[in-house]
Amino acid sequence: MSTRLLGSTALAVVVAASALAGCSGDDGGSGAGGSESPTTSPSASPYLPVPNGVTLTPPGTHLKVGDEGVVAWEPRQDEVGVLDLTVTRLERTTTRKTLSAWQLTKAQRQSTPYFVHVTVENVGDTDLGGRRVPLYVVNEENLLLESTPFASSFDPCPSTPLPKKFGPGAREDVCLVYLAPHHGELEAVSFRPEESFDPIIWTGEVEKYVPPKPQRKPDQPKGKKDGKGPNG
Repeated sequence: MSTRLLGSTALAVVVAASALAGCSGDDGGSGAGGSESPTTSPSASPYLPVPNGVTLTPPGTHLKVGDEGVVAWEPRQDEVGVLDLTVTRLERTTTRKTLSAWQLTKAQRQSTPYFVHVTVENVGDTDLGGRRVPLYVVNEENLLLESTPFASSFDPCPSTPLPKKFGPGAREDVCLVYLAPHHGELEAVSFRPEESFDPIIWTGEVEKYVPPKPQRKPDQPKGKKDGKGPNG
């Protein structure tokens, strides 16, 4: 079976993130601050213009896995995207178990893959079709890591952009892949569109990834295989 290269942004380190309290768990443990209550910073007015009735989560808010946050950013000049994001699950795996069929660089082979599951809803006025969900993960060195795109389909966690059409009211469950360098830890999931922004973060338990069990095909009548007769 032929393999495909991972996207060029794998293992990209973007900007330094703010310091996080707490420490990561073991292989089946929890991420930083997983037992803490959500905290918020006061916000007098939205940091970007949003539709009437939409309330943005204040910058600096600390959320748990399962909590929703409403965020806004500028995908390009004079365009504001507004998303309701709920980080629903964090999973840890290994390159050997899930990426063995892929051509990896030495750095990628020495990474730890994490799957971040997110429910995304467009609560703004802009069609965000084809955009990548603006979330990063924070590693144990307090650095932001970008999600990793794939050159072809990756069933365990597709890590694709939003659908081509993702207008107001659209909703999607997505899974994003992050490769933590040097077998690093996932400390938090972060929304931080620019360096000066006080990030909104999600923390919680990081579970061990368990592949779904393959579905058994129903028994075929004798003398037939895969629905074909003896002569194919």
